[in-house]
Amino acid sequence: MSRIQDCFAALSATQRKALIPYITAGDSHPSLTVPLMHGLVKAGADIIELGVPFSDPMADGPVIQLACERALQHGINIRQVLAMVAEFRQTNQSTPVVLMGYLNPIENMGYEAFAQAAAEAGVDGVLTVDLPPEEADSLSTILNTHHIDSIFLLSPTTEEARIAQITKASSGYLYYVSLKGVTGAASLNVSEVAERLSLIRQHTTLPIAVGFGIKDGASAQAISALADGVVVGSALVAQIGAEQENQDVALAKVTAILAEMRHAMDS
Repeated sequence: MSRIQDCFAALSATQRKALIPYITAGDSHPSLTVPLMHGLVKAGADIIELGVPFSDPMADGPVIQLACERALQHGINIRQVLAMVAEFRQTNQSTPVVLMGYLNPIENMGYEAFAQAAAEAGVDGVLTVDLPPEEADSLSTILNTHHIDSIFLLSPTTEEARIAQITKASSGYLYYVSLKGVTGAASLNVSEVAERLSLIRQHTTLPIAVGFGIKDGASAQAISALADGVVVGSALVAQIGAEQENQDVALAKVTAILAEMRHAMDS
Protein backbone atom coordinates (compact mmCIF):
# COMPACT_ATOMS: atom_id res chain seq x y z
CA MET A 1 0.00 0.00 0.00
CA SER A 2 1.06 3.60 -0.63
CA ARG A 3 1.42 6.20 2.09
CA ILE A 4 -1.87 7.73 0.91
CA GLN A 5 -3.71 4.41 1.14
CA ASP A 6 -2.15 3.70 4.53
CA CYS A 7 -3.24 7.13 5.76
CA PHE A 8 -6.88 6.75 4.78
CA ALA A 9 -6.99 3.16 6.05
CA ALA A 10 -5.65 4.22 9.45
CA LEU A 11 -8.11 7.11 9.64
CA SER A 12 -11.02 4.88 8.68
CA ALA A 13 -10.08 2.39 11.38
CA THR A 14 -10.40 5.13 14.00
CA GLN A 15 -13.44 6.79 12.37
CA ARG A 16 -11.54 9.99 11.69
CA LYS A 17 -11.28 12.13 8.56
CA ALA A 18 -8.21 13.41 6.76
CA LEU A 19 -7.17 17.01 7.25
CA ILE A 20 -5.27 18.12 4.15
CA PRO A 21 -3.67 21.59 4.22
CA TYR A 22 -2.33 23.26 1.08
CA ILE A 23 0.61 25.65 1.05
CA THR A 24 2.65 27.04 -1.85
CA ALA A 25 6.28 25.93 -1.79
CA GLY A 26 8.63 28.86 -1.28
CA ASP A 27 5.98 31.21 0.09
CA SER A 28 6.76 33.65 1.60
CA HIS A 29 10.37 32.52 1.68
CA PRO A 30 12.02 29.20 0.80
CA SER A 31 13.29 28.81 4.36
CA LEU A 32 9.73 28.69 5.72
CA THR A 33 8.39 25.76 3.69
CA VAL A 34 9.91 22.72 5.40
CA PRO A 35 9.42 24.02 8.97
CA LEU A 36 5.85 24.85 8.00
CA MET A 37 5.29 21.34 6.66
CA HIS A 38 6.46 19.88 9.97
CA GLY A 39 4.32 22.41 11.85
CA LEU A 40 1.25 21.39 9.87
CA VAL A 41 1.81 17.75 10.82
CA LYS A 42 2.13 18.65 14.50
CA ALA A 43 -1.10 20.66 14.24
CA GLY A 44 -3.00 17.66 12.87
CA ALA A 45 -2.39 17.41 9.13
CA ASP A 46 -2.76 13.92 7.70
CA ILE A 47 -1.69 14.71 4.12
CA ILE A 48 0.11 17.81 2.81
CA GLU A 49 -0.68 19.35 -0.57
CA LEU A 50 2.38 21.31 -1.64
CA GLY A 51 1.81 23.81 -4.41
CA VAL A 52 4.36 24.14 -7.20
CA PRO A 53 4.60 27.87 -8.03
CA PHE A 54 3.52 28.78 -11.53
CA SER A 55 3.43 32.08 -13.39
CA ASP A 56 -0.15 31.63 -14.65
CA PRO A 57 -2.15 29.84 -11.92
CA MET A 58 -5.47 30.17 -13.74
CA ALA A 59 -7.49 27.92 -11.40
CA ASP A 60 -6.48 29.90 -8.33
CA GLY A 61 -7.91 33.01 -6.76
CA PRO A 62 -6.00 36.13 -5.72
CA VAL A 63 -4.66 34.69 -2.45
CA ILE A 64 -2.83 31.76 -4.06
CA GLN A 65 -1.90 33.78 -7.15
CA LEU A 66 -0.02 36.15 -4.85
CA ALA A 67 1.58 33.20 -3.07
CA CYS A 68 2.91 31.98 -6.43
CA GLU A 69 4.26 35.45 -7.16
CA ARG A 70 6.03 35.61 -3.80
CA ALA A 71 7.60 32.19 -4.33
CA LEU A 72 8.66 32.95 -7.90
CA GLN A 73 10.40 36.11 -6.69
CA HIS A 74 12.78 33.73 -4.92
CA GLY A 75 13.28 31.72 -8.09
CA ILE A 76 11.47 28.64 -6.82
CA ASN A 77 11.17 25.95 -9.48
CA ILE A 78 9.99 22.37 -9.55
CA ARG A 79 13.40 20.90 -8.72
CA GLN A 80 13.65 23.11 -5.65
CA VAL A 81 10.17 21.98 -4.60
CA LEU A 82 11.30 18.36 -4.85
CA ALA A 83 14.37 19.23 -2.76
CA MET A 84 12.03 20.59 -0.07
CA VAL A 85 10.10 17.32 -0.05
CA ALA A 86 13.36 15.39 0.25
CA GLU A 87 14.38 17.56 3.20
CA PHE A 88 11.00 16.98 4.85
CA ARG A 89 11.46 13.22 4.36
CA GLN A 90 14.70 13.26 6.35
CA THR A 91 12.62 13.32 9.55
CA ASN A 92 9.11 12.40 8.37
CA GLN A 93 8.65 9.16 6.46
CA SER A 94 4.94 8.70 7.10
CA THR A 95 2.95 11.82 6.10
CA PRO A 96 1.87 11.69 2.45
CA VAL A 97 2.90 14.64 0.29
CA VAL A 98 0.95 15.53 -2.85
CA LEU A 99 2.32 18.02 -5.36
CA MET A 100 -0.39 20.30 -6.73
CA GLY A 101 0.18 22.54 -9.70
CA TYR A 102 0.14 22.93 -13.46
CA LEU A 103 1.43 20.80 -16.31
CA ASN A 104 3.98 23.17 -17.85
CA PRO A 105 6.76 22.73 -15.23
CA ILE A 106 6.37 18.93 -15.44
CA GLU A 107 6.49 18.98 -19.23
CA ASN A 108 9.57 21.19 -19.19
CA MET A 109 11.33 18.75 -16.89
CA GLY A 110 10.13 15.70 -18.82
CA TYR A 111 7.63 13.14 -17.54
CA GLU A 112 10.12 10.38 -16.79
CA ALA A 113 12.71 12.68 -15.23
CA PHE A 114 10.03 14.30 -13.09
CA ALA A 115 8.49 11.02 -11.95
CA GLN A 116 11.85 9.53 -11.05
CA ALA A 117 12.94 12.63 -9.14
CA ALA A 118 9.57 12.89 -7.39
CA ALA A 119 9.72 9.27 -6.27
CA GLU A 120 13.28 9.70 -5.01
CA ALA A 121 12.25 12.81 -3.07
CA GLY A 122 9.31 11.04 -1.43
CA VAL A 123 6.31 12.44 -3.31
CA ASP A 124 3.17 10.29 -3.02
CA GLY A 125 0.73 11.92 -5.41
CA VAL A 126 0.47 14.51 -8.16
CA LEU A 127 -2.55 16.70 -8.87
CA THR A 128 -2.12 18.56 -12.15
CA VAL A 129 -4.89 21.14 -12.25
CA ASP A 130 -4.91 21.78 -16.00
CA LEU A 131 -4.45 18.19 -17.19
CA PRO A 132 -7.78 16.55 -18.11
CA PRO A 133 -8.02 12.77 -17.72
CA GLU A 134 -8.46 12.35 -21.49
CA GLU A 135 -4.90 13.60 -21.95
CA ALA A 136 -3.35 12.19 -18.79
CA ASP A 137 -2.53 8.62 -19.81
CA SER A 138 1.12 9.28 -20.64
CA LEU A 139 1.90 11.05 -17.38
CA SER A 140 -0.30 8.78 -15.23
CA THR A 141 1.31 5.64 -16.63
CA ILE A 142 4.79 6.92 -15.85
CA LEU A 143 3.77 8.09 -12.37
CA ASN A 144 2.22 4.70 -11.71
CA THR A 145 5.46 2.91 -12.56
CA HIS A 146 7.09 5.01 -9.82
CA HIS A 147 4.24 4.27 -7.36
CA ILE A 148 2.94 7.85 -7.41
CA ASP A 149 -0.82 8.42 -7.40
CA SER A 150 -2.58 10.55 -10.03
CA ILE A 151 -5.22 12.70 -8.35
CA PHE A 152 -7.94 14.48 -10.30
CA LEU A 153 -10.51 17.18 -9.63
CA LEU A 154 -14.29 16.91 -9.74
CA SER A 155 -16.58 19.93 -9.60
CA PRO A 156 -20.26 20.79 -9.07
CA THR A 157 -20.69 20.97 -12.85
CA THR A 158 -19.04 17.63 -13.69
CA GLU A 159 -21.57 15.49 -15.56
CA GLU A 160 -22.11 11.91 -14.46
CA ALA A 161 -20.49 10.34 -17.53
CA ARG A 162 -17.40 12.40 -16.89
CA ILE A 163 -17.46 11.51 -13.19
CA ALA A 164 -17.19 7.87 -14.22
CA GLN A 165 -14.27 8.70 -16.52
CA ILE A 166 -12.39 10.74 -13.92
CA THR A 167 -12.85 8.24 -11.13
CA LYS A 168 -11.53 5.48 -13.38
CA ALA A 169 -8.38 7.49 -14.11
CA SER A 170 -7.76 8.42 -10.48
CA SER A 171 -5.81 6.81 -7.68
CA GLY A 172 -5.03 7.78 -4.09
CA TYR A 173 -8.07 9.99 -3.56
CA LEU A 174 -10.39 12.31 -5.44
CA TYR A 175 -10.47 16.06 -4.88
CA TYR A 176 -14.01 17.45 -5.06
CA VAL A 177 -14.13 21.20 -5.64
CA SER A 178 -17.18 22.26 -3.65
CA LEU A 179 -17.71 25.61 -5.35
CA LYS A 180 -17.88 27.01 -8.85
CA GLY A 181 -15.02 29.41 -9.49
CA VAL A 182 -11.43 29.74 -8.31
CA THR A 183 -9.75 28.97 -5.00
CA GLY A 184 -10.75 31.22 -2.11
CA ALA A 185 -14.40 31.49 -3.15
CA ALA A 186 -16.73 32.49 -0.37
CA SER A 187 -19.89 30.47 0.23
CA LEU A 188 -20.28 26.77 0.93
CA ASN A 189 -23.54 24.84 0.49
CA VAL A 190 -23.23 21.71 2.60
CA SER A 191 -26.41 20.09 1.30
CA GLU A 192 -25.23 20.45 -2.29
CA VAL A 193 -21.90 18.90 -1.35
CA ALA A 194 -23.69 15.94 0.25
CA GLU A 195 -25.76 15.37 -2.88
CA ARG A 196 -22.74 15.45 -5.17
CA LEU A 197 -20.65 13.16 -3.00
CA SER A 198 -23.47 10.63 -3.00
CA LEU A 199 -23.41 10.63 -6.80
CA ILE A 200 -19.63 10.35 -6.99
CA ARG A 201 -19.60 7.40 -4.58
CA GLN A 202 -21.79 5.48 -7.00
CA HIS A 203 -18.76 5.36 -9.30
CA THR A 204 -15.81 4.79 -6.96
CA THR A 205 -14.58 3.44 -3.65
CA LEU A 206 -11.70 5.94 -3.54
CA PRO A 207 -11.66 8.41 -0.64
CA ILE A 208 -13.08 11.81 -1.52
CA ALA A 209 -11.54 15.00 -0.15
CA VAL A 210 -13.45 18.26 -0.39
CA GLY A 211 -11.86 21.67 -0.80
CA PHE A 212 -12.78 25.32 -1.57
CA GLY A 213 -14.78 27.39 0.92
CA ILE A 214 -13.34 25.76 4.06
CA LYS A 215 -12.03 28.49 6.29
CA ASP A 216 -12.43 27.55 9.96
CA GLY A 217 -13.35 24.84 12.43
CA ALA A 218 -17.07 25.04 11.75
CA SER A 219 -16.79 24.61 7.98
CA ALA A 220 -14.17 21.87 8.39
CA GLN A 221 -16.43 20.01 10.81
CA ALA A 222 -19.45 20.30 8.51
CA ILE A 223 -17.56 18.90 5.52
CA SER A 224 -15.83 16.17 7.54
CA ALA A 225 -19.26 14.76 8.38
CA LEU A 226 -19.75 14.10 4.64
CA ALA A 227 -16.33 13.57 3.07
CA ASP A 228 -13.29 11.40 3.73
CA GLY A 229 -11.01 14.41 3.80
CA VAL A 230 -11.07 18.19 4.19
CA VAL A 231 -8.74 20.40 2.14
CA VAL A 232 -7.89 23.91 3.32
CA GLY A 233 -5.70 26.26 1.33
CA SER A 234 -6.54 29.94 0.97
CA ALA A 235 -7.29 30.43 4.68
CA LEU A 236 -3.74 29.29 5.48
CA VAL A 237 -1.98 30.98 2.58
CA ALA A 238 -3.64 34.30 3.48
CA GLN A 239 -1.94 34.18 6.88
CA ILE A 240 1.43 33.50 5.29
CA GLY A 241 0.91 36.50 3.04
CA ALA A 242 -0.13 38.72 5.93
CA GLU A 243 2.99 37.87 7.94
CA GLN A 244 5.69 37.98 5.26
CA GLU A 245 8.09 39.82 7.54
CA ASN A 246 7.81 37.42 10.46
CA GLN A 247 8.06 33.72 9.72
CA ASP A 248 7.56 32.70 13.34
CA VAL A 249 4.25 34.56 13.50
CA ALA A 250 3.16 33.12 10.15
CA LEU A 251 3.96 29.60 11.35
CA ALA A 252 2.09 30.15 14.61
CA LYS A 253 -1.02 31.56 12.93
CA VAL A 254 -1.20 28.88 10.23
CA THR A 255 -0.80 26.02 12.67
CA ALA A 256 -3.34 27.57 15.04
CA ILE A 257 -5.98 27.60 12.28
CA LEU A 258 -5.20 24.01 11.40
CA ALA A 259 -5.27 22.88 15.04
CA GLU A 260 -8.71 24.48 15.43
CA MET A 261 -9.94 22.54 12.41
CA ARG A 262 -8.45 19.28 13.69
CA HIS A 263 -10.15 19.74 17.05
CA ALA A 264 -13.50 20.57 15.45
CA MET A 265 -13.32 17.60 13.08
CA ASP A 266 -12.43 15.16 15.86
CA SER A 267 -15.10 16.42 18.22
